[in-house]
Amino acid sequence: MLPASVSLNIAMDRSPVIKATLHEAEMTLLIAVVLVVMVVFLFLGSFRASLIPTLAVPVSLVGTFAIMHLFGFSLNNLSLMALILATGLVVDDAIVVLENISRHIHNGLDPMKAAFLGAKEVGFTLLSMNVSLVAVFISILFMGGLVESLFREFSITLSVAIIVSLIVSLTLTPMLCARWLKPREAHGENAFQRWSERVNDRMVAGYDRSLGWVMRHRRLTLLSLLVTVVVNIALYVVVPKTFLPQQDTGQLMGFVRGDDGLSFSVMQPKMETFRLSILADPAVESVAGFIGGSGGTNNAFMIVRLKPISERKLSAEKVVERLRKNMPHVPGGRLFLAPDQDLQLGGGREQTSSQYQYIVQSADLGSLRLWYPKIVAALKSVPELTAIDAREGRGAQQVTLVVNRDTAKRLGIDMNMVTAVLNNAYSQRQVSTIYDSLNQYKVVMEVNPKYAQDPVTLEQVQVITADGQRVPLSSIAHYERSLANDRVSHDGQFAAENISFDLAEGASLDKATVAIERAIAAIGLPSDIISKMAGTANAFASTQKSQPWMILGALLAVYLVLGILYESYIHPLTILSTLPSAGVGALLTIYVLGSEFSLISLLGLFLLIGVVKKNAIMMIDLALHLEREQGMTPQESIRSACLQRLRPILMTTMAAILGALPLLLSTAEGAEMRKPLGLTIIGGLIFSQVLTLYTTPVVYLYLDRLRHRYNKWRGVRTDAALETPL
Repeated sequence: MLPASVSLNIAMDRSPVIKATLHEAEMTLLIAVVLVVMVVFLFLGSFRASLIPTLAVPVSLVGTFAIMHLFGFSLNNLSLMALILATGLVVDDAIVVLENISRHIHNGLDPMKAAFLGAKEVGFTLLSMNVSLVAVFISILFMGGLVESLFREFSITLSVAIIVSLIVSLTLTPMLCARWLKPREAHGENAFQRWSERVNDRMVAGYDRSLGWVMRHRRLTLLSLLVTVVVNIALYVVVPKTFLPQQDTGQLMGFVRGDDGLSFSVMQPKMETFRLSILADPAVESVAGFIGGSGGTNNAFMIVRLKPISERKLSAEKVVERLRKNMPHVPGGRLFLAPDQDLQLGGGREQTSSQYQYIVQSADLGSLRLWYPKIVAALKSVPELTAIDAREGRGAQQVTLVVNRDTAKRLGIDMNMVTAVLNNAYSQRQVSTIYDSLNQYKVVMEVNPKYAQDPVTLEQVQVITADGQRVPLSSIAHYERSLANDRVSHDGQFAAENISFDLAEGASLDKATVAIERAIAAIGLPSDIISKMAGTANAFASTQKSQPWMILGALLAVYLVLGILYESYIHPLTILSTLPSAGVGALLTIYVLGSEFSLISLLGLFLLIGVVKKNAIMMIDLALHLEREQGMTPQESIRSACLQRLRPILMTTMAAILGALPLLLSTAEGAEMRKPLGLTIIGGLIFSQVLTLYTTPVVYLYLDRLRHRYNKWRGVRTDAALETPL
């Protein structure tokens, strides 16, 4: 039971934000399902047909939950994002099967026969689409390092959902189609279905005319594809980059750095001034803090709880900017504030005050102390940086008592006597304990605190000699003032100093990194000084170097899987030719909207690799089937395949776009982690949808021509009728 004078207040509680984030993710998932069902109804005009992919979603998600439970996964931001995205992918498979079966029923086939035939026709297509998509995300698990650790659950969850959806689409979906869809003559068509059919016929006719023009101007189309590759590289270079999006966790972390050597009693009023200033902000709910810890008594830490985002209306980053502007000037103390993040990678062994760290190391402590201020000055000149925190000054003041041992010995005073009298005067020595019926009280002996503020009072301290005489301490000793480091930090067995910084408004981490490297190079560090990024900034630098290799690795995984499935080294290249346009769309959207390319955006690119190639797989798989079964030429087969697959391609793309739309439009807790994913997917799909419908058949014909020439060179017989004229 607490005494009446003691109260308990919550200093840190992340549970409300976590619950709100999970609730928002659940609502986003529900909205995505509703939007996807609307797409099916819009294209097919049948309420019964709309229910079929609707049922595929919960069945696939329940199966995914079961596998997640076996793996010991939890529902968190990343796994929920995977499930939201899986909604669009799950429906994609069901849509492909449903549309093919509906087409056969529309052509007069019995629903049961149409279900068997429709599922059989697209079975290999679905297998190719899903296995190659799984290969993209499984490749993340072999990348190692921070990326693998962060996105392991995301990758496995999405891969499991894709595999489960494949099984559901080839079993449950055909069964529901056979039972629920009725023959055309049995029920006729309603007005909406007739309108939907007319719109679809007009789209196919318009696409046929435009495709004919493209097929007559293949070189121009191929040139546009090559241009997208170049634009991809250019956009990747210029687009702003960061490590992870800035999260709003409803909490700020504050760090107060006082001058070296400040005591607890001196820091306390400074801390209180900062605390009251923060509490005055209307977005702040409470402030808790403490002085000392591993950083010494001249450092203090604060935990600032913000009101819910629905009340404060401002992001945590905007609140920090406002607090910085209104912060009072406190002599001998500086306050640094930053939004608290779920993922924090510290730099060195010291508590850091800002989000990013730069560390300076040297085996020579003297050299470190000489060059450290120069490096700090160089970083302060970089306009992309703000809130730069570095240890300043030459050290803390100290007083050294110098005892004249010869004089002390003549007076019969040894060092133990001097130590004892100083201990009694200044170290708060406990000399007794007083007991009463309810409590006990420690008796502490010390001089009046006002006499401990200045070393001059040492002259008034007296030492009792061996024969009981009182001798002033000043008769045997004198004091000297000097400066000394209160600690020497190390990192990796080297003496080290840490510099923390935040990014200025409008600055990106990649641009700031380049500016820092340029500023450090300008001062010309000696060989015994090592300076480098640390913590989050270092992790960003590492992922920056590996990102292109990650993307190439994912592409290679897709190529190998498709090569095995198609037993061809040419057709996978046709499928992969759809990807540059998706990359341009994603990067261009990020650049135009002033966003930043982060690891979440990289996940979106991986997903685009899987989604966009689905369109090409649907075209090419049918084109190959028409060549084998009906003896069509490559030009006839690819054109027929494009027209026949136009509706399912549009349906699956729109389903994926609308499935990602709630991620982009979300404004509640956790939205900052979901928005980059939605932005990347939607931008990439919209741009690629326009190009791939035309570039894929052209690339198919060019590569088919190349295949025939290669076979002739090897002496393999090729049917001349099937050669593609250029």
